[in-house]
Order: sequence, then C-alpha cells, then structure tokens
Amino acid sequence: MDAQTLFAQLGPTYDRYAALLSFGQDPRWRRFLVSRIVAGPADRVLDVATGTGAVALELRRQKNCVVVGVDHSDGMLATARQRVNGEVELVRASAESLPFADGEFDALTFTYLFRYVDDPAATLRELARVVKPGGTIAGLEFALPRGPARPLWELYVRAGLPAAGAVIGHGWREVGRFLGPSIRGFYARWPEERLLEAWRAVGIDDVGSRRLSLGGGIVTWGRKA
Repeated sequence: MDAQTLFAQLGPTYDRYAALLSFGQDPRWRRFLVSRIVAGPADRVLDVATGTGAVALELRRQKNCVVVGVDHSDGMLATARQRVNGEVELVRASAESLPFADGEFDALTFTYLFRYVDDPAATLRELARVVKPGGTIAGLEFALPRGPARPLWELYVRAGLPAAGAVIGHGWREVGRFLGPSIRGFYARWPEERLLEAWRAVGIDDVGSRRLSLGGGIVTWGRKA
C-alpha cells in the first residue's frame, strides 16, 4: 500500500492513536531515537518522514538545534505545520530523492521509513549523502520480537490491532490490517543483520542498535565516515 494513501487521513489523530495502539511506547521510542543524535544550537538536523513533526519537536526540545522536516504526505505536513508553530521548516519531498546538497546537515533522523521505499539500501545512501562527515544518523523502525514475546506480538497484530483500528475508524481500520503483514514481510526481505550491513555499506561507522519494548521497536544509529 502506498504510504501517502495510507496516511492521508491520519494527520489530526495520528499522535494520539499511535501512542494508544503502541501502549504508550511510540513516544518513548522517539525520545530514545533523538537521544542518539549529537547536535547543538548551531547545528542543522534533517528529520526525514517527519509525519506530524513529533521527532522534529523532540529534536528542538532535547538539542535546541535548527530542524528541517521532510515528508511525502500532504496530510501529515498539514498537521505538522499546525503543531510546530514555525519552530521547524517543513518541506514536501521524497526520502528517495532529497532536495538538498551533499553534506548540508550536521545530523539526520528518520522514522518508520524503510517499509515504504522501493530500495532501503539506496534510500539509506541518499540519507547519508546530505549529512556532513562525522555527523550522526539515527532511525526508528518497528521490529519483530523474538522468543516468548513473538506469540504475543502475533496475537496483537493479527487480532487486537485490526479490531482496535476498526473501532477507531477514520483510516485506522486500514492501518490495523496493514501493519502486521507489512512488518513481517519487510523483515523476510531485510533481516536485521542485512539492514545493519546496509548502514555500514553506505559509509556509516560505529553502527549500533537497540531493541525496545520487548523487541517491538528498534533504533539504529551511527556516524558518517
């Protein structure tokens, strides 16, 4: 499913229900993502797949840096413009072809991006292109839990999430049905070790990752060589 179509209606309700459906974990994951970035007041940070601007505002709060947010969805950007209240510059663009010069930013974040692009490795190369050498890059994605948590995750994404989405309505029905197969299918093609190798292959050093909330989310980070 095209991400722009899927999320077109969700902007005004996205943050509230993303927190609810993740049992409050989504905001915590975003705070940890931003904590992996090295930036200060003199730095410019690009937030890719900025959505409603949640990570962009967290960057402002934690790092007091200049933030530019990029997203492909007009609906999400409309909500972000209301939310950031001029604190963040917002640009409509694709992560696969960013309208910025090489090395234009001191750091970069991205959130829930790779399942919506044709070639995650090529997209990662494009993200790294716009970051200065030595700049930090960090990304947040959903993950597949391991061990005893996996059956609970499967129960939730197969039954609980679709049921909750149906109750909420307003586009969340489709999201509830979409997320489980999307996450499962992505990691069938891109296992975690292959993703980490893709980071290294585009010139990102000191790559680290941490699974969060019993493995339901993963934050990956590194420094451009």
